Amino acid sequence: MTLIQQTSPVLLVGNGDLAASIAICLLNAGHYLDVCTDNYAVFEELLNRHIVSQKKEGVKDLAKDKLNIYTELNGSKDCKLVIAVSQEDEEVKKELIKKLEDFIMKDAVLAINTESIDLIGLQKVCNHPDRLIGLNWTEPAHTTFFLEIISSDNNPGLADEIFILAKSYWFKDPYIVNQSGIRSRLISAMAREALFLVDNGYATAGDIDRACRNDPGYYLPFSGNCRYMDLMGTYAYGVVMKDLNPDLSKAKDLPGFLKKILADGGLGMENKKGFYNYSDEEVEKWKNTMEKFSHQIHSIIEKYPFNYKNK
Repeated sequence: MTLIQQTSPVLLVGNGDLAASIAICLLNAGHYLDVCTDNYAVFEELLNRHIVSQKKEGVKDLAKDKLNIYTELNGSKDCKLVIAVSQEDEEVKKELIKKLEDFIMKDAVLAINTESIDLIGLQKVCNHPDRLIGLNWTEPAHTTFFLEIISSDNNPGLADEIFILAKSYWFKDPYIVNQSGIRSRLISAMAREALFLVDNGYATAGDIDRACRNDPGYYLPFSGNCRYMDLMGTYAYGVVMKDLNPDLSKAKDLPGFLKKILADGGLGMENKKGFYNYSDEEVEKWKNTMEKFSHQIHSIIEKYPFNYKNK
């Protein structure tokens, strides 16, 4: 056990909105935080956006004096926890892991996001594979309850420790899975069917969003999928699945229209290339509205705690 505490120093390595919101989450919890990011000015701008937003929602001021931002790997080498956020590329992750291992203490926990890459494969490049775990977040990390902890047979106790830390101080409702994550598998299965329907002319992107927003969008924050099936009648859902499953998409490749978006460097709102068209003003409005909504939905979910006990 590394015995990471609420105020233990943490090193965060990453860029963009997700890394900035993770920083807010950790500072809100009370950690001392060193951040290594490629662009100081961009990271500070993203950070300040979250600070202003949560202040409007009545969240107490965080301690910015506990924060140091660097553009090179720097800061305290005494950090017991290192959180890395990188693109979903196996070689990029392996290089980052090796670089961090050369910098941090031998007993420090190294947590990296990994959506589609097996944890065991990443552990193979580690000098100390027992200290590497997977840690998947969702944005904005400081308002959502989501945290996916990925462990292996090398370190089950370590995952338990991060679970306790996240639940007690990071305001998360975490879960632990073995070797690979489940969140992206669930999302990818739904996205594959949605894109199949769009590609074959059965629906538009707007139709898909209405169907998802106005049906599961209502009940998922309350109950999740399995409990909702119990509420509505498990048997009925089983019958529907039995009839529909043979007709669902089994595509292993991306549809042509999505390949075109990717080939064009489509980053959605970031460069206004995605499923919809956006003006600069619309992008800013969507970001601000999403930030406000994330605080509101957090408060609603908090009112309805979930009992996860099975039979």
